[in-house]
Amino acid sequence: MSGLVVIGASYAGIQAVLSARDAGYCETISVISDETWLPYQRPPLSKEFLLGRQNEAALTLRNSAFFTSRKIDLLLGIRATEIDRDAQRVLLSDRATLTFGKLLIATGSCARRLSAPGADLDGVCYLRSMDDAIELRSRLQEAAEIVIVGGGFIGLEVAASASQLGKRVTLIESGPRLLMRAVSPIVSEFLLAMHRKHGVDVRLGENLVSIEGRNGKVVSVNCGQTCRIGADLVVVGIGGLANSRIAEAAQLLCRDGIVVDDCAQTSDPRIYAAGDCTIHDNVFAEGWLRLESVQHAQDQGKAAGLAIAGRSSPYVSVPRFWSDQYASKLQIAGISAGFDAHAVRGSIEEGKFSLFYYKGGRLVAVDSLDRSGDQMAARKLLAGRLTPSPEQVADPSFDFRSLMGLASETNAS
Repeated sequence: MSGLVVIGASYAGIQAVLSARDAGYCETISVISDETWLPYQRPPLSKEFLLGRQNEAALTLRNSAFFTSRKIDLLLGIRATEIDRDAQRVLLSDRATLTFGKLLIATGSCARRLSAPGADLDGVCYLRSMDDAIELRSRLQEAAEIVIVGGGFIGLEVAASASQLGKRVTLIESGPRLLMRAVSPIVSEFLLAMHRKHGVDVRLGENLVSIEGRNGKVVSVNCGQTCRIGADLVVVGIGGLANSRIAEAAQLLCRDGIVVDDCAQTSDPRIYAAGDCTIHDNVFAEGWLRLESVQHAQDQGKAAGLAIAGRSSPYVSVPRFWSDQYASKLQIAGISAGFDAHAVRGSIEEGKFSLFYYKGGRLVAVDSLDRSGDQMAARKLLAGRLTPSPEQVADPSFDFRSLMGLASETNAS
């Protein structure tokens, strides 16, 4: 019987197998990936890769020799089709099977598909994988008018890249502001002004009715009676869905993702799951949460790998996100949903500021624009359940380390 089988060569999957090996796991490890690429970095796909500043080789996480040296067998271009829990085996698309002692599901998320008429026309693109990015980069070279559907992270990052490539870019967002579920209105307004300054035509509260074509190719986006926008390329970024179908078919407990505990264990003690495909009870969200971020995938993947190796280390990391748009870096620590007060550090006018969010008088999250030092402090404050006052946050001379030192002294006594 095989040792560990991993479905998905994602950040979570790769981190898990490396952590398991480092923790002394000596059994065989097989990683199944339906992509033909070696495991790669995904954040640059919407930015440096689209801009032509990085190629496929530059995005590779580790070369083949590295995985061979760690006795990790990569099965590329093969899809896992079924999990047989009773027989402890995974069925593959090439009709082979792999038996497992322990199984990790790290299938990530998939793009939410557009259901409007015309969504299947040539020129409607999504961005989740290397293959998606290669196609989009090629199409961007020829396209002149780009319409982006969705004002989330993917939509905004692609808008920034397309704008820098000299394209005419229109972004439509059905909600009243950008990144509505991720940031506060202040950050949304800052990003809106930044994109408009770079020439992106951002239209809020605009609903796509249909995509129109000619000879099977996109020619415009129809927003009903309000407008019709010319387009030879449409990029859809309307969120992601947990890629949990194989787990659901195996009757693992799922609820908008594969349900896992703080050691990434599913409802079957032999099976683990990590990354975007999971949902867990998160102390910082004060409830169940499905996260889509590289940091979450790596941290939860590490917890899974350690648990698989028999060295339990519960996942309690502060949620972290980041997004590069033009020359600005947005960084987020914590979960700001439901905040009732905030304080500003730095200068919004200068585009270098942090917003500290409070709920019931307690610090719950920090958003930063080009203030990485604040983010480093924020992670430690949130992890230590420390709350600076709004007055301390607003005071540029206040050193957050004084709070951390005070907490250390208190704990020591």
